[in-house]
Amino acid sequence: MAAARRGDYEGLLSVLDPNVVLRSDGGRARPGLVRVIRGAEAVASRALGFRRLGETATPVLVNGVGDVVTWTPQGAPFAVGSFTVRDKKVVSIEFMADASRTRSLDLRRMRLMYLLDALCERGRDV
Repeated sequence: MAAARRGDYEGLLSVLDPNVVLRSDGGRARPGLVRVIRGAEAVASRALGFRRLGETATPVLVNGVGDVVTWTPQGAPFAVGSFTVRDKKVVSIEFMADASRTRSLDLRRMRLMYLLDALCERGRDV
């Protein structure tokens, strides 16, 4: 995530397995996000296209697994993502951006943390 936030294409390639697979599910509301992308170069390029969302990523535990949530500018969850790492390389990335499903997740605490972080980054006192 850090390399994507920085726009570091080479950095992304260095952590992605050459055969990495990115799967995203935008559901009915976001059909353009229903995709399967294969290969480090294609996944890195796609990740850079979503750089702004990467800047909002908050680590979370979903079903006991470390994931991330990305947020809209209004503070609503945009997507939940998970990464599978093998031999220090990301081999699989899964993002669920189906609004009907993300709305059903109890992310209130994470949303508050995201909003507080956003306020602090803008130089506001909390």
